[in-house]
Amino acid sequence: MTTDSPLGIFERYLSLWVALCIAAGVALGYLAPGLFAAVSALEVANVNLVVAALIWVMIYPMMLQIDFRAVRDVGRRPNGLVITLVINWLIKPFTMVALASLFFLHVFAGLIPEPEARQYIAGAVLLGVAPCTAMVFVWSQLTRGDANYTLVQVAVNDLIMVVAFAPLAALLLGVSDITVPWTTLLLSVGLYVVIPLAAGVLTRRTILRRADGPSALGRFVAVLKPASIVGLLATVVLLFGFQAATIVERPLTIGLVAVPLVIQSYGIFALGYLWAWLWRLPHCIAAPAALIGTSNFFELAVAVAIGLFGLQSGAALATVVGVLVEVPVMLSLVAFANRTAARFPAAA
Repeated sequence: MTTDSPLGIFERYLSLWVALCIAAGVALGYLAPGLFAAVSALEVANVNLVVAALIWVMIYPMMLQIDFRAVRDVGRRPNGLVITLVINWLIKPFTMVALASLFFLHVFAGLIPEPEARQYIAGAVLLGVAPCTAMVFVWSQLTRGDANYTLVQVAVNDLIMVVAFAPLAALLLGVSDITVPWTTLLLSVGLYVVIPLAAGVLTRRTILRRADGPSALGRFVAVLKPASIVGLLATVVLLFGFQAATIVERPLTIGLVAVPLVIQSYGIFALGYLWAWLWRLPHCIAAPAALIGTSNFFELAVAVAIGLFGLQSGAALATVVGVLVEVPVMLSLVAFANRTAARFPAAA
């Protein structure tokens, strides 16, 4: 790829563009709150339709690269899937509880009243038990991950989440019953996985019927990739614009809540990435496996926090902070993964 292509410029300076978009989102959200309130109101079952559309734009180019003949072969290489599942369901939720309790009840004890601290712990727990569905396709694409393998990892996580989210969250929150917002869960899976996957499969099959099918598909994907990055940047502007008032008015609270969430993210990534390196997995599987375990299904976490504790609760605020820190943290991990790709075996 040439460095003077639009995509090359976007990728090389992506951290800068994201930083500018964060600043723009906060400034616009604070100066024009009515505009962002109107966009925020365009939602169904706590899923914002504008953000959903932008995420769809982000992941559609990756879905075009899904080859179902190769998907069938994923079972012959189960190690990456094992790493993702063990981290997501047997490690990550419990380390999140431990870190949140350590910081909010002890390290920050003099800064946060205990009732408020327990609300923040609850929000952190909800983030920890909700593995990512949508954005992980973006992180995989940015690390040149195996599109087929990533799809299988996300699909299996979604199936487990349907049966495991409620009881695991109830166990860790210490409550007897959790009402899962099934509409949010199912709508998100449909919007972020099923619909773009179906569109990608249909588009791929249509293009491959042409005489120059493979080369035409490659050109089409290359044309769409810059739009994928633009979709990411627009999403960042919206997410930070939605929460601009909270960021400006409560910066200390945002910073305190972010600390254990950020430590959790880097720690979980380090565990998954090291595990993949020890197992000698190719980078196109190792990087997505570690990133899937790190990111969160924030729409579900926010919806459950609001349903259980209320819109103005500390739990809801903690899940929102999870949204705000995820993009910058994940981009830093993507950059690290790309810089260390040579330390992993090449794909077979």
